[in-house]
Amino acid sequence: MPLIEYEDALPEVRAVYDDIMETRQTDWVNNFWKALAVDPVTLRRTWESVKEVMAAGALDPLVKELVYVAVSVTNGCEYCIASHTASARTKGMSEEQLVELLAVVGMANETNALATAYGVPVDDAFRRS
Repeated sequence: MPLIEYEDALPEVRAVYDDIMETRQTDWVNNFWKALAVDPVTLRRTWESVKEVMAAGALDPLVKELVYVAVSVTNGCEYCIASHTASARTKGMSEEQLVELLAVVGMANETNALATAYGVPVDDAFRRS
């Protein structure tokens, strides 16, 4: 998939790139967005969704980045692991937090697999009433 650089982008793509740079307070657009730019509709829709979901809310931005790293590790997405680990670091994540997060991800994947393999029924006490 080609990467669409700013100078080669259609006006509608440049508008999204400009919003990405303004929102993130940076002077560059990372490769994920450049790859999506081959389809301007997907680029805009994905950017708008990410911008909304990753904004501060009930969960603070660092927590959201940590969740994103955890899911990316589980899904094996090298790009997302790298980009969201970098973003989490800019939001204050320490190396100790990363190491602990990865331990939790590994443990959760192990115990999820065991619970699934053994067909463990959910305890009534864990169900919402």
